Amino acid sequence: DGLEQGLAPERMLYDALIPSLEEVGARFERGDFFVPEMLIAARAMQGALDILRPLLAETGTAQVGTFLMGTVKGDVHDIGKNLCNIMLEGAGFHVIDLGVNVAPERFIEQIEEHNPDIVGFSAFLTTTMPMFKANINALEKAGVRDRVIVMVGGAPVTQEYADAVGADGYSADASSAVKKAKELLELRREKVLA
Repeated sequence: DGLEQGLAPERMLYDALIPSLEEVGARFERGDFFVPEMLIAARAMQGALDILRPLLAETGTAQVGTFLMGTVKGDVHDIGKNLCNIMLEGAGFHVIDLGVNVAPERFIEQIEEHNPDIVGFSAFLTTTMPMFKANINALEKAGVRDRVIVMVGGAPVTQEYADAVGADGYSADASSAVKKAKELLELRREKVLA
């Protein structure tokens, strides 16, 4: 409807869609909304992005950064990861989704190919959480660890666990993933400029 009225795609994204998604995220954090409402909002955002993406590409709208995301080896759960991807994309990140059951070698290969700003490891099972450390060790061994910010998340994951495995950031949900990703990216850019 907005496009028919002549609204610019980037205005629709930044003045309507992103603030709406941020409000949904805030309501989720307050406990007013739950996972079903988050999924409905994410689907609506995905539908809007499917329409706006080619139009935004034509206008040359600047990307916030590149986020490489995958569910770790041994884990095939993707609802949380997919929700994060939609929120990140809606916030202006270029998201590269590697899917589920992603081996450390695949993360390394994709880091070398795409040179992302941030790499996200997702785990839904406590039995696959040790893959965070295995992945970080593999990144160090391959010499690419210092090139990327590493974020972790998933239902059983905590800030303490993220700290213990050497991640740069942790998020409990899709809404906080966007905030944390932007914060970490800004800190890294400030460090580079200093």
